[in-house]
Amino acid sequence: MRLITLLIILAAGAVAAPAQSVSLDSCRNMALRSNKQLMIARAGMRKAHYENKEAFAAYLPALDFNGGYMYNQRNISIFGSDQMLPLKTFDPKTGQYAFDLVTNPATGAPVLSPDGQPIPSQVALIPKSAMEYNIHNVFFGAVTLTQPVFMGGKIVAMNRITRQAEQLAAEMHDAEVENVIYAVDAAYWQVVSLLAKQRLAVSYVALLDSLSRDVHLMLDQGVATRSDVLSVDVKLNAARVDLTKVDDGVTLSRMALAQVCGLPVDAVFTLADEGVDEPRLSAEVARTYNMEEVYARRPDLEALRLGVGIMGQKKRVAMADMLPSVAVVGAYSVSNPNMFAGFRRKFSGAFSVGVTVSIPLWHWGGNYYRYRAAEVEETVMAMRLEDARTMVDLQVRQASFKASEAYKTYRATCTNLEQADENLRCADLAFREGMATTDNVLEAQTAWLKAHSEQVDAMIDVRLCDVYLSKCLGTLH
Repeated sequence: MRLITLLIILAAGAVAAPAQSVSLDSCRNMALRSNKQLMIARAGMRKAHYENKEAFAAYLPALDFNGGYMYNQRNISIFGSDQMLPLKTFDPKTGQYAFDLVTNPATGAPVLSPDGQPIPSQVALIPKSAMEYNIHNVFFGAVTLTQPVFMGGKIVAMNRITRQAEQLAAEMHDAEVENVIYAVDAAYWQVVSLLAKQRLAVSYVALLDSLSRDVHLMLDQGVATRSDVLSVDVKLNAARVDLTKVDDGVTLSRMALAQVCGLPVDAVFTLADEGVDEPRLSAEVARTYNMEEVYARRPDLEALRLGVGIMGQKKRVAMADMLPSVAVVGAYSVSNPNMFAGFRRKFSGAFSVGVTVSIPLWHWGGNYYRYRAAEVEETVMAMRLEDARTMVDLQVRQASFKASEAYKTYRATCTNLEQADENLRCADLAFREGMATTDNVLEAQTAWLKAHSEQVDAMIDVRLCDVYLSKCLGTLH
């Protein structure tokens, strides 16, 4: 009778799911919407996109304006003192201009100064103040247009780097999505597992409680001993303690699931799989896989492949530092005061167009060593990719083996569970007929509890191994 009652309790727990329940897909979607690491990854994708746009802008001409104002304490003067310039007069005899010099009346020879220079008879006076200019307040500005023509391939390489970096950010986002899904699945099935064990613990306590009542009645009738009563009561108390621990575990696991899903930790919701006692087994686990397809699906490997490409383009950037660069420059400059038509205190400007060429000549090997360092980085990244491919191959094989073994273990626990149920039924009947002792019933109940617990663990292990295998194969979405 106790066994029938127990089966009714288990069946009721399996079907008594609330009308509104949260499925595994719903938990995944909530986690994907609220996970902070995914938000950071999405922000990284936007950042990489903007950096790609920035790199493309380097192909286009750059238009800049520069302006300023300067106050100067002193004016500038072209001369340090008044200047006297000798004058020339036209000589009809020679038909040329000649300096008008002071001559000796007796000899007609030019009179020389103490420093040996002829002395002009007439001079033009240029006062020092006439060549002094006011620069106390100077305003200036320029609009410059620069068009790169050849930068040694640096602009092309930077565009490739930023484009691959954008793809890399997307792959890292996909990898984080897989991590979040796997974490949600682990937390979800942990709750399901503990709920199943909670129902099992309640049923086990009910079994022991029923047995305890029977043994107490038998003690009153003199067909059981005090030792039998104590044995059952000790087991019952231990089962109640275990039930309390399981209740605490359910509460904590629900908090963990709520946190992963982005809900308040005290949120209470029913899971769609709470009453599921049989896992939906998929087809047999494959033992061999097309590893090239697996490599292509793995976002972490794709990220490493993009990393190898980025390192190659960084090497190209380092090479560009050793090559000439050419740019066309056009500008319109203005100033106040200006000197385009005398020194005037007003704004005036002019256009200018030119070509700039920069050729690295000698940097003591600095550019070459930078190139070699980038070359080593590319080699290291390629080796990391190859090592990661080897680790993925091992990871897939191990995950496949674990999934296959989990299925085998689950089937074995199902067989063991049937035997434990039958053993408990037989022990219960034998006890009622007086052909079995209390210890025999306790042993059968303990075996029944162990079989059910192992079956729950095996069922959850099947789920988690399935999810982990999908993650290893790159098919977890």
